[in-house]
Amino acid sequence: MTTTIRTAAGTEVPVGTWDIDPAHSSIEFTVRHLGLSKVRGSFRQFSGTLTIADDPVLSAATATIDLASVDTGNDDRDTHLRSTDFFDTDRHPEMVFASTGVRPDGDGWVLEGDLTIGSTTKPIELDLEVHGVADDPYGNHKAGFSATGSLSRKAYGIDFDAPAGADRVLIGDKVTLELEIQAALRS
Repeated sequence: MTTTIRTAAGTEVPVGTWDIDPAHSSIEFTVRHLGLSKVRGSFRQFSGTLTIADDPVLSAATATIDLASVDTGNDDRDTHLRSTDFFDTDRHPEMVFASTGVRPDGDGWVLEGDLTIGSTTKPIELDLEVHGVADDPYGNHKAGFSATGSLSRKAYGIDFDAPAGADRVLIGDKVTLELEIQAALRS
């Protein structure tokens, strides 16, 4: 039985509290437009912690994402995403993730949690890959993780859409999430 979080190669992530380093991390998403192509975006401002426990199933993660920091590379689209049609950032400025469990899955892990967008909280599972640990040039102990998952935006009450032909809609319901996280061990 595994005694702590490990990479597929067996590198152990030390027990402790790790702070997400936003300068070396990203939270990105994709959604289909007209059912044809993917529109990509990211959130530029976020924070969070990872708590690695001796027993990996007792490990935890939390994150807070500033929804107004959405960036799709198009100012008009970003303004629309901040509006009441989508995130309603004036009333609901943050998206919040709080883990509820971690379980091994092959060479990786599954991070289970609750994701809150607006006034709706739903369970979500993220496939988690642990990349390893290293010290940066300043003596900080760092760990790297990737996480992927998907959600239904309509399940969170984000149901703006417009018909775009006989069998198409403007914006797909499935949102794919990709997280690249580097975290620093607290001293």
